[in-house]
Amino acid sequence: MSTTASEKNGTWRNWGGNVVAHPAREVTPASVEELAAAVRRAAEDGLKVKAVGTGHSFTAVAATDGVLIRPQLLTGIRTINRDDMTVTVEAGTPLKRLNLALAREGLSLTNMGDITEQTASGATSTGTHGTGRDSASIAAQIRGLELVTADGSVLSCSEQENPEVFAAARIGLGALGIVTAITFAVEPVFLLTAREEPMPLDRVLAGFDELWAENEHFEFYWFPHTGNTNTKRNNRSAGPERPVGRLAGWFEDEFLSNGVFQVAQWVGRAVPAAVPAVANAASRALSARTYTDIPHKVFTSPRRVRFVEMEYAVPRAALVDTLRELKTAVDRSRLRISFPVEVRTAPADDIALSTASGRDSAYIAVHMFRGTPFQAYFTLAERVFTAHEGRPHWGKVHTRDAAYFAEVYPRFGEFTALRDRLDPDRRFQNDYLRRVLGP
Repeated sequence: MSTTASEKNGTWRNWGGNVVAHPAREVTPASVEELAAAVRRAAEDGLKVKAVGTGHSFTAVAATDGVLIRPQLLTGIRTINRDDMTVTVEAGTPLKRLNLALAREGLSLTNMGDITEQTASGATSTGTHGTGRDSASIAAQIRGLELVTADGSVLSCSEQENPEVFAAARIGLGALGIVTAITFAVEPVFLLTAREEPMPLDRVLAGFDELWAENEHFEFYWFPHTGNTNTKRNNRSAGPERPVGRLAGWFEDEFLSNGVFQVAQWVGRAVPAAVPAVANAASRALSARTYTDIPHKVFTSPRRVRFVEMEYAVPRAALVDTLRELKTAVDRSRLRISFPVEVRTAPADDIALSTASGRDSAYIAVHMFRGTPFQAYFTLAERVFTAHEGRPHWGKVHTRDAAYFAEVYPRFGEFTALRDRLDPDRRFQNDYLRRVLGP
């Protein structure tokens, strides 16, 4: 096991640049046994322990002044079970590597988010999701978990083994233990046809129920200060495969969606008065296109422009009213918002702290370019979201606390009781968990 000095003179920063931590030491275990030993040693030294993936959360969910566990040596596929159609992966495996490895085996996750930089454990522990009418978050595709608990023991859980832990630990916020391996349900690789096209916001909202019902995966981006959206519909296809051409893909996904968009963000930050014009131009830059490819090439996109994000899940039936209220609030304010608002959906699931726990949900994500003040916009948006019993994404900016979560999560007490049992001394505690789960 290697114990290293924290990078940048003892400072750790997240991807968005809005969270900074100063761990006492960093540990990069090469095995589950070494990780368990690191947890036991931290207890002997009276230090808290947190594992961190790629730092893609905008909250301080992984920050610590104790021992920071880096799982980059705990990667790769452990086993593939084609009878059960499951794959067990090491917790530190980046999603982009997992998707490629599964594709080589002729397999795929059923659904995935649009960013693949996160580790498998980081993404699932915070409830990362894509969009789907019938298929839910990445965590909802978990069939088994292995985690190191506060006393350094290794615990396995599934629907059959330690089911009460399984019910909660799929989205565990790092509060129940350090996840070391995840078993996912997979299926034979399939094709998706993506249909992307601009559409007026009023038309999207008026027809939202139909757009949701008629498509396996529907999402859209609304550009504030305009009445414009870009929509995306993904549906399974019998083929043939018709991927985006290399030149077209570079032009639209790299040059426009990243390069030109980056410049637009710089202009908006430097000259806020220009934002409405820039937003109007950006919303019209991408033309309609249709293509057919394997799932990870359709669901995911490169995201090179850095930002800070808040996202809330509201009941799906409340989506249209919530978004209209957000638009009205932005229009009445003096804010200038240069980043589009992303809207997705998920069916209800049975995970205690899932943002879709027990209810069909719609997600509204607001973003600000990194380095641009975001507090006023996020405060305005949060006021709208919480009026509809919104549940914030655990890895994205929010101001809610345990008292609020006890009201909007029916199984919140079930989770905190399990935490009391598995981590009574709060070995995995940090300031963020103290706020959102209570002391």
